[in-house]
Amino acid sequence: MAKTLLEIKRGLEGQIGRRLRLRANGGRRKTIERNGILTETYPAVFIVELDQDENAFERVSYSYADVLTETVELNFLDERNKAIAE
Repeated sequence: MAKTLLEIKRGLEGQIGRRLRLRANGGRRKTIERNGILTETYPAVFIVELDQDENAFERVSYSYADVLTETVELNFLDERNKAIAE
C-alpha cells in the first residue's frame, strides 16, 4: 500500500471533521493510542483535536511522512465508534 505524500494529504482533506483513533509509535517500544477529530490539514502536517476526557492536552500534529512510514496509523470511526477500513 505505498502511497505518495500528496495522495495521503488529499485523502485526509476529504476526512476533515471525522472521528478517528490514532496509534503512534512513542519510541522505546511504546505505542500511544488516542481518539479525536481530524480538524485541519496544512501543506506539511495535519491536526487532530483530542478527546479531553482521555488526554491532558488539546491537540496533536503529525506529518504526512509519519503516515507514509507507518509511524502513525489512522483508523476513522463510524457513528457507532467502530473502526472502518480506510
